[in-house]
Amino acid sequence: MANEDLFKKVISHAKEYGYIFASSEIYDGLSAVYDYAQNGVELKKNIREYWWRSMVYMHQNIVGIDAAILMHPTTWKASGHVDAFNDPLIDNKDSKKRYRADVLIEDHAEKLEQKAQKEITKAKKRFGEAFDEEQFVSTNERVLRYRKEKQDILDRMGKSLEKEDLAAVKALIEELEIADPITGSKNWTDVRQFNLMFGTKLGASAESATDLYLRPETAQGIFVNFLNVQKTGRMKIPFGIAQTGKAFRNEIVARQFIFRMREFEQMEMQFFVRPGDEIKWYEYWKETRLKWHLSLGMGKENYRFHDHEKLAHYANAAADIEFNFPFGFKELEGIHSRTDYDLSQHEKFSNKKLQYFDHELNESYVPYVVETSIGLDRMFLAVLSHSLQEETLEDGSERTVLKLPFILAPVKAAVLPLLKKDGLPEIAQKIVDDLQWDYNVIYDEKDAVGRRYRRQDAAGTPYCITVDHQTKEDGTVTIRNRDTMEQERVAIESLSEKIKDTISFKKWLS
Repeated sequence: MANEDLFKKVISHAKEYGYIFASSEIYDGLSAVYDYAQNGVELKKNIREYWWRSMVYMHQNIVGIDAAILMHPTTWKASGHVDAFNDPLIDNKDSKKRYRADVLIEDHAEKLEQKAQKEITKAKKRFGEAFDEEQFVSTNERVLRYRKEKQDILDRMGKSLEKEDLAAVKALIEELEIADPITGSKNWTDVRQFNLMFGTKLGASAESATDLYLRPETAQGIFVNFLNVQKTGRMKIPFGIAQTGKAFRNEIVARQFIFRMREFEQMEMQFFVRPGDEIKWYEYWKETRLKWHLSLGMGKENYRFHDHEKLAHYANAAADIEFNFPFGFKELEGIHSRTDYDLSQHEKFSNKKLQYFDHELNESYVPYVVETSIGLDRMFLAVLSHSLQEETLEDGSERTVLKLPFILAPVKAAVLPLLKKDGLPEIAQKIVDDLQWDYNVIYDEKDAVGRRYRRQDAAGTPYCITVDHQTKEDGTVTIRNRDTMEQERVAIESLSEKIKDTISFKKWLS
């Protein structure tokens, strides 16, 4: 399936099987805002729980909080968002479409990387097992040329944005002959900056109301609570504070389904360390976070690190974990060494000390911070798009199957009576009543059992449990595995353990 076709199918499948709906769809929806449906809310909850358990429960020196969405407006002055939280935008005069200038350039650069990858793939086929990819990449003229051209483009863009030279950004777009993705027009306006924060009001009347912002990130709620958590939790450096929650950005160029939205959810952890130890912990969290992603079994080849050469003014190291979405490798999670910038800024603007007294060193200091930040919605899209597969079976028939990691699947098992008579529905319902104490399970009796299997495959349900006439004789049922389609007879009283064996957090996270 071509990548573009796969992405369209993912979007269609998400609606058809109750994962994602367009927000307020009966009123023609709202651009870049989505509702998570009955299966989507379960998958989202399970991803969040998988992250929370690995981050908070598995680290004795990390605790969680839930900070408010609305914060004192000076918070955003201190963090730099009021003055510098901007995107460079450009309009196409013919199509009247608006784009992020940096994304247009990055997409152009990614096409060069795709050309390099095609050369590598062709060489792999030509040389077979004798292929030495490392040597080929370091010596092949075309691969070297494509990658140098890509890097030169990104370096030029980075320097221009750092100097806020928007005219140079436009000149680069024109030099590269980047066209409107929809119409092919190259008739561009100048590039200009646009602040992404949503403004709101707090107060009973317009005259006395205070100007506030919906938070554009969750991290600042952690920073302003640093000392509260440290003292009440008697936390010792190094320690972390984790949080999940909604953030809001007035994305003018929201696109690619739930990849870039105006209302989204983050899963972040800020890890406070001694000054001088930050790079050691930065490397530790890069490795630890990649292991978390790989634990879900979505293929090491679908992840890569992108180390930032152009750093934010407050950072001394930064990398993204990128995932191979249907539209290419894009950022999924960021790991950043933020130095002491955030706490120092809040000290300055609040006139309150945000320091830690280190008994081992017998001194006070503002801790440095290493951040891990992942978009929950992006993680949802990564899981959904990777899991959706079309398979041709031995008999030549085809099936659509959503091979979600079992631990994340919204419904763990569907219980199916073979017939709607002979007492089979009653036995099936009793099994549901027993299993639902521990798992999200459903009862399904509509259509032939084969069609029910296909329906549950497409919905992502790991197990189908079928109650038949043999069940009445010996108390066993058929349990069918979604991925292998293999079936085995299992005693009813063994079902819970059977399911538990394949969805325990210990099994997946260890």
